[in-house]
Formats: sequence, structure tokens, C-alpha cells
Amino acid sequence: MLATLRSWLGSEAQEGARQRSGAQALHAAIVAAARRPALFVALGVPDSLDGRFEAVALHAWLALRRLRAAPDDPARRAERALAQDLVDVLIRDFDRSLREMGAGDLGVGRRVKDMAKAMNGRIAAYDAGLDAPGGAATAGPAGAAGAAEDALQAALRRNLYGTVAAPDPGQVAAVAAYLREAAAALSGSPLADLAAGRLPLPPLPVPGARSTAEAGDAG
Repeated sequence: MLATLRSWLGSEAQEGARQRSGAQALHAAIVAAARRPALFVALGVPDSLDGRFEAVALHAWLALRRLRAAPDDPARRAERALAQDLVDVLIRDFDRSLREMGAGDLGVGRRVKDMAKAMNGRIAAYDAGLDAPGGAATAGPAGAAGAAEDALQAALRRNLYGTVAAPDPGQVAAVAAYLREAAAALSGSPLADLAAGRLPLPPLPVPGARSTAEAGDAG
């Protein structure tokens, strides 16, 4: 019976297994990116449960934004499937984390739904900030770029820095610049790289640090 079922499923089952494996690899890369110490030490993200959730949500949004590109293109079906599998892995990880913290069965489902809703809200907010005129690392009028910067930074202050009483403007601006650079790098990333857990993310910025070129000019 099992052999017959496998023969019926054929390559579709194998493809589904590959996609699930790819989503797990991509999720691991997202978590690793979100745990980089510079986020918490140099960029002021709170090293707390809320702060770690926000850091994961931020990097999951970057990956999902790349996978959700051109949603009406039939050739991008594999990317949309990977995006859905990634969402499923994220939800399961939320569930697992809550149970490890001692949440009871009756409360886990509701709290997972709350976390998924929060994740959707952040995706919408970050998309709006990056998609505002001048926001997606493109040249444009100074006023338009400033408006986009304000929208993206406002989203970061509400979410990534939501538990910080007075976020440092330099740190918020540095994260906003990092997101624009990361989104641009990911836009050209092949699906195979993402499914293998390779995220071409730029280094995290350090507010106030001079670049190598600046240091050379000063010398």
C-alpha cells in the first residue's frame, strides 16, 4: 500500500520534500542573521524576548519580500511555494518556542495566532516604508527619499524598537539603511541560494564608525 502511494505521488512528493527542506534551511539562515550580536550591541535592539522576535520578523520579512516578487508570474510558482513553506516553518517555530517557555496547550494556539498577526502587521509596515517613493535604494528627489526614510524609520521605531522608550535616531537610521541595502541584494538572489539557506545580507552597520575609505583619507 505504501509503495503504491509513493508511486502515485511520484515527483510531486519529492518536490514537496525539497521545498520543505529549503524552507527549513532558509529559516535557519534567518534566525542566524537575527542573532548577530551587532544588532543588540551596536544597533540597540533590546536583547529580550520581544527584541529577538522582532529581529527574526525583520529578517523573515526580507526573505518573504524576495519570494513574493512578481506574484502573477507562473514561472515564479516555486518561489511562492517556498514562501508558504517558510511561513509554515515560522509558525511551527513560534509554537515550539512558546511550549519551551512553559505555555499550556490551551494558550499556545491563541498566542501563536497573535504572533502570526503581529508578523503580518510588520510585513505590511516594512513593505510600505520600503515601497514609498525613493525608499527602495533608488535615486530620486531628496524630498521623496526623505519621506520614504521617515516611513521606514517610523515602522522600525514602532516595531523593532517598540519597547525602547527613546530609540537612538542614529541606530534607527542605520537599520533603515541596512534594510534598503539588504532588500536590493536579495532582489537578485537565485531561488536555489535561498533554498540552500544562503542569504546575501550586507554586514550590519555600526553607527558612528568610519568606513575604510574614510579612515584612509584621514590618514
